[in-house]
Amino acid sequence: MREKSSKVMVLCDTEEEYAQLMTEFMKKRKNLPWELHTYTDVQDLISMEKQEMEMLVVSESDYGPELQALCPKRFVILNESGVMKWENLFYVDKYQEAEEIVKQLLGIYMEIADVQLPVLRTNRRTVFIGNYSPVRRCMQTSFAVTMSLLLAEKHSTLYLNFEHYAGSSELLPDMQTLDMADLLYFLNAQKDKFRLRLQTILKHRGRLAYIPPMKSGQNLLTITAAEWLELLQKIEELEEYEYVILDLSESMQGLFEILRLCTRVYTLTREDRIARGKLIQYEQVLALYEYGDVLGKTRRLSLSHIRRLPEELEQLTKGDLADLVKGLIQEIEEYGKEERWNMQN
Repeated sequence: MREKSSKVMVLCDTEEEYAQLMTEFMKKRKNLPWELHTYTDVQDLISMEKQEMEMLVVSESDYGPELQALCPKRFVILNESGVMKWENLFYVDKYQEAEEIVKQLLGIYMEIADVQLPVLRTNRRTVFIGNYSPVRRCMQTSFAVTMSLLLAEKHSTLYLNFEHYAGSSELLPDMQTLDMADLLYFLNAQKDKFRLRLQTILKHRGRLAYIPPMKSGQNLLTITAAEWLELLQKIEELEEYEYVILDLSESMQGLFEILRLCTRVYTLTREDRIARGKLIQYEQVLALYEYGDVLGKTRRLSLSHIRRLPEELEQLTKGDLADLVKGLIQEIEEYGKEERWNMQN
């Protein structure tokens, strides 16, 4: 039996296969702010849907003025022709990726949203895993992405890239895509709607969630340590991710504080004299500024034996690098079990 207090979004499309696939996609998404009702017949919608609607989403070919009598708070047309035929309605391109459709619907809903998305209580602690090295070209991002993809196969995982140049074209946003800079803006401007805003920015590669990195690395330099820490705290408060993988760089303020927040830190290096010198200097600076605890949870790794990486992102889950990371993940999972056991006792 439906609760009268539920916020409802209605989807109506007589193209049954499209309606079914879109419904299945949305039902897989966690924490959407509506209960979804789907119809493939306009008359069924008119006769059966008596509850107040937050949004009514109708395909262009099924729209008729009689639907206005339902008085949804937001009326959205799934545009098929590319022409905006009616005034005072919202339009979303029907023939694009389902994830992009949902993001646009969330963006439209933001204007009338009066509450945060519901919190999924799991009573689990988010594990932050840091990746940072003062040594360049050590395959840090390849390592971090590989770990993220493999963890995501069994755990809810979020990947965040803080490097000045992210390095992976498959994760970089185009100029129209919202990125981490936009999320930080929303964090400052609309704290009460952070959960919902995050949903409009998140992207996915398979089961892995990620926030597109900043288009301009110069923006990293302007974000304060307090802002970064607040962002990570907000993500932890969502209780949606078991693991958050941080691909860090010295282009950000508060690097050492963020490393201190991490449960485990991986520092990749190379086996030449310059790399050893940089690593020694980095560790001396950590000790000088009393961040010796960071060194205590840091593991040094050299990937010099790995000669070639796959071209495609998803192929990173196979090969020598993946085999190495799988062993490390077993250690992380065992540590996580101990942490949860200690919290419960």
